[in-house]
Amino acid sequence: MSSGSTNEYEVHEWESLKGPFNASYGKVMMWYFLISDTFVFGAFLVAYAAARTSNAESWPMASEVFSTVPGLSGNHYPLVFVSFMTFVLIISSVTMVRAVQEGFMGNRNGVIKYLIPTIAMGLLFLGCQYLEWSHLIHEGMTMWYTPFSALGHGHEGPQQFGMFFFTITGFHGMHVVTGVLLNIWLLVETAKGRFDKLGNYGMVEKVGLFWHFVDLVWVYVFLGYYLL
Repeated sequence: MSSGSTNEYEVHEWESLKGPFNASYGKVMMWYFLISDTFVFGAFLVAYAAARTSNAESWPMASEVFSTVPGLSGNHYPLVFVSFMTFVLIISSVTMVRAVQEGFMGNRNGVIKYLIPTIAMGLLFLGCQYLEWSHLIHEGMTMWYTPFSALGHGHEGPQQFGMFFFTITGFHGMHVVTGVLLNIWLLVETAKGRFDKLGNYGMVEKVGLFWHFVDLVWVYVFLGYYLL
């Protein structure tokens, strides 16, 4: 048997396997990537927890730092804006689920119908994150300086607060950008009929896994950085 036919045989054997989750090669590889990415986010959050524990007395209160809503001034709205951001991202997961379901049914118009709001909410989240960063930078917070402190006004907070905030939310934001771009690509290719020609919408499911991962990670970031 030639080398070429051997490779074709191996690919055929993989695709014909019916494992416990009936997963394709591409889906398994996506899971591998997401698992490795989980370790990266986990390392960030563990390091954040260690820094916060060692600076417990001066660590800024999230309800004081994240208490503004763009366009509204003169009032105190603890965590309202970031809660709205979280709500937007969670709803985008719902529409992504519906896009995947429509893909399983081979409904091209249905996939398009639900990818559009998924993309829109991803862009809205990124816009909100831009406003949040802009406000905090205007307040003087950088990677190396934190103007907020649990000790009160006039006290400098631990440097790690700003460093971890911009690193963790920025790294997550990069994933959201990637997810939005992937969904835009999916939308274009779906509209062109690519997946109808292939005979399946498996790529929608794979990108959906990535998008749900991005949403799930944000829930942990929201819990660890904003709520606790």
